[in-house]
Amino acid sequence: MRILKVGIIRYLLLFSIVLLGIFFSFAQDTIYFQSANPFSFYDVITDLDSQEKQQVYGVLTFPDGFKSTTKYPIIIAVAGSNGWSDHHHDYLSMYRKNGIATFELCSFQSRGVKSTVGSQTQVTTAMMILDSYKAFEMLADIRMIKKSKIAITGWSLGGGVSLFSAWSPLKNAINPKVVFAAHLPIYPPCIVTPSILDFGTSPIHILIGELDNWTPADACLDLVNKLGKNTNIDLTIYPNAHHSFDRLSPLKIQEKGYILDDCRFEMNKNGAVLMNFLKIPMINSFLQKIGLSFCAKRGPTFGGNFEAREHALIFSKEFMLKHLY
Repeated sequence: MRILKVGIIRYLLLFSIVLLGIFFSFAQDTIYFQSANPFSFYDVITDLDSQEKQQVYGVLTFPDGFKSTTKYPIIIAVAGSNGWSDHHHDYLSMYRKNGIATFELCSFQSRGVKSTVGSQTQVTTAMMILDSYKAFEMLADIRMIKKSKIAITGWSLGGGVSLFSAWSPLKNAINPKVVFAAHLPIYPPCIVTPSILDFGTSPIHILIGELDNWTPADACLDLVNKLGKNTNIDLTIYPNAHHSFDRLSPLKIQEKGYILDDCRFEMNKNGAVLMNFLKIPMINSFLQKIGLSFCAKRGPTFGGNFEAREHALIFSKEFMLKHLY
């Protein structure tokens, strides 16, 4: 009888360990999917099918107290040109504490790249927007995800992804059925104004610092004003705040980065960004470097502003809860 009891106890312990393993494998998992490597929006809109294929992955994490019978809203999160940092994860942890799953998109790691600061050519906004759409399609097929409650956020380069993933010509070229529930771009580059001012109807809110000279706030204000009443878009500009205001580190100069205060570009209906000089389309890395050379300088400032950081975290939580629940 004692041997039987010991056997039963061992079986129950083994069964519990297996259950815990299943729980954690679902509570957080690395998921792979197929994307591609378009250099520019022009490549996406005019020639998407012929782009080089690329396997991409991301980290799916469910909230604390995960239940496999519950359907969760989710936020696709996109890092900036220097990759993932602690301040990004502060947002993701906050979202999960409020019942929202997160998907940490790993566009850089998937392509073997650590940083694109000062180049923006190895992993481009176009690639990352395509990655985001493909991630959406994959996540929508997971039974624990609410298909109608998938939002996107990002910082700096990732902020540009979060913003322009709403642009209708890109959406129509990739998958017209994909509709993000909300877009929260945090200090995105707004220096490109498209000729087609159609960013859909989903809510968009930009958070940016007044003193940002890497991705200038004035450019975002101009874009929001041009979109006007046709788009559900708004922005918050934080006084005395620089780029990456939500970091905990002091102000620094990024020697390789671009100061874009004096750069403004137009983009045609096919997604080609035009040089200010002769309106030449910047549809490859060489032409992009030439276009930037006429207006950009090196050495932008970045670093934390405690008040702006605290407000941004609170606003982000309230914004996502409003639109995902």
